[in-house]
Amino acid sequence: MDDEAEIYDGVRSQFPLTFGKQSKSQTSLELIHNATRRAATKTTTAAAGKPSSTEPDDLPSMSSSSKAWLDSLRNSKSPTPNPNFARDDGDGPTVGPPRPTDEEDRGAEMIGPPRPPPGQGSVEYEDGDALIGPPPPPAGSAESDDDGEIIGPPRPPPVSNLSDSDEDADENDDDEEENHYRIPMSNEIVLKGHTKVVSALAIDHTGSRVLSGSYDYSVRMYDFQGMNSRLQSFRQLEPFEGHQVRNLSWSPTADRFLCVTGSGQAKIYDRDGLTLGEFMKGDMYIRDLKNTKGHISGLTWGEWHPRARETVLTSSEDGSLRIWDVNDFKSQKQVIKPKLARPARVPVTTCTWDREGKCIAGGIGDGSIQIWNLKPGWGSRPDIYVEKSHSDDISGLKFSADGKILLSRSFDGTLKVWDLRQMKAPLKIFEDLPNHYAQTNIAFSPDEQLFLTGTSVERESTTGGLLCFFDRAKLELVLRVGISSTCSVVQCAWHPKLNQIFATSGDKSQGGTHILYDTTLSERGALVCVARAPRKKSVDDFEAKPVIHNPHALPLFRDQPSRKRQREKILKDPLKAHKPDLPMTGPGFGGRVGTTQGSLLTQYLLKQGGMIKETWMEEDPREAILKYADAAAKDPKFIAPAYASTQPEPVFAKSDSEDEEK
Repeated sequence: MDDEAEIYDGVRSQFPLTFGKQSKSQTSLELIHNATRRAATKTTTAAAGKPSSTEPDDLPSMSSSSKAWLDSLRNSKSPTPNPNFARDDGDGPTVGPPRPTDEEDRGAEMIGPPRPPPGQGSVEYEDGDALIGPPPPPAGSAESDDDGEIIGPPRPPPVSNLSDSDEDADENDDDEEENHYRIPMSNEIVLKGHTKVVSALAIDHTGSRVLSGSYDYSVRMYDFQGMNSRLQSFRQLEPFEGHQVRNLSWSPTADRFLCVTGSGQAKIYDRDGLTLGEFMKGDMYIRDLKNTKGHISGLTWGEWHPRARETVLTSSEDGSLRIWDVNDFKSQKQVIKPKLARPARVPVTTCTWDREGKCIAGGIGDGSIQIWNLKPGWGSRPDIYVEKSHSDDISGLKFSADGKILLSRSFDGTLKVWDLRQMKAPLKIFEDLPNHYAQTNIAFSPDEQLFLTGTSVERESTTGGLLCFFDRAKLELVLRVGISSTCSVVQCAWHPKLNQIFATSGDKSQGGTHILYDTTLSERGALVCVARAPRKKSVDDFEAKPVIHNPHALPLFRDQPSRKRQREKILKDPLKAHKPDLPMTGPGFGGRVGTTQGSLLTQYLLKQGGMIKETWMEEDPREAILKYADAAAKDPKFIAPAYASTQPEPVFAKSDSEDEEK
């Protein structure tokens, strides 16, 4: 036996460890992300008036220099290397395909970009970020055809040797300007599940969980870490039945979130979607809003404090802003009443904190913007008051991180940029941005060089819902990205850690959250869940549905219905519950004379003829009784026979003469 075991071990050692094992075929990440690549749509910039990509009808699919390289891999007939392979050639790890050897350079056509000159290293941008993707080729290696279209990767930014021709300088400037913003928008996925427009969006600070609220009264929770390519939510909530979800906001620690609906009470949920409490509702019959313990009308907006994990701000249609403590749901900490031109109850349409949580801005229904600084002894009097900032309701406000810029979005189709040091007039007004939703917001890019907002779909428009990007320094529109041809874009966000852009859209019949990302610029988030294939069902997942035999299903075993239910059933039956008619006992209908309103002679004589007269109201009761005195004396029937034996003759009291004289 020992000899056989040794022989077996000796034979087994001649084979590799993977001998006899069946390896599952895995789809490359490139093919997976190619399925989510954005379709080509016409998108132009308003500033330049020309297409934003090299092709006239295509979107800029990738903002890095690896676009042409991926195109060459897709169109090549040779086997494509794995672009996600990391190598280390001594200058540090580089992401991209392995470099060809010298023999391959001399004897075969090179696949992918050529090797950079020795000593060049990785190319860096002005902001210090390393270029992600294959290294750019040396200058002069890219070939062009007669039409001027560049074949291969684009030229690198000039390092030392500058060309004297004006055409090369213009092309380099265009490349630098295109790569300067590095907007992740080459790929796109959609988180579906809502049946109406998605009006609220919140991503936690780690970028692992996403919340979406809709006009269908529900909130859906998505988890990137546990979600696969099916992109399904792991939990669905309905905070208030019949009330739209207006806004969602995570706490600074991302352990709880605030849900604001059309009702007068906001709710607090934990990270897993369990209800922690709801705020108090005020007394609607109290005129002074400062004396109520909560809002008395529907909420319009709400945000968590950016620093304090116990403080929440809400605004309402009752014309007040309130600061709450999440540990005390019975009453608010502070009530802010905005300044109004005349006494009235004007709704507060939106509100926001600044980055440090030391300032509050509110958009009032009369078109004004009011700002309060949180300081000791502060009250409802605003520190900054901008009257008639917009001609319609304000849907969104946003502070910059440095506290110098305030952005405002309104129903009048404009986006205004305000300088907080000089609020008399806006710095810039961007028009032709249709807005039909009260939750349309504004968002900054992570470096705050750009800010973006969505547009709504108009009836006669053919552009659809767009996501517009604006340059903060130049104050101009730099890019328009088509999100949906039939749905409006409501809320948007650019997550700093994931480097992915979120945009909610929808209409009366559908709604979803679009996520734009780049395979070379973005991290985790959509990249993880798209590459994770759904788990296949196994034998252990089979569940036999049990057959339930009800013993009382047969009529023989059924219990007799109660008498109360029988009476209720009879009362609902119109035939059985009908009241029978009264019997006929004479002229008339139903035993009553005169109900037929006919022309009988008896009725005419008794009523209209005047033969029946009621004179008892005019007669004296004494005389009415004494007129029967003679008949009673002659023929006594009732009282007289009872006294016939004891008092045959009636004795009446005799009147005293003295009393009569008096």
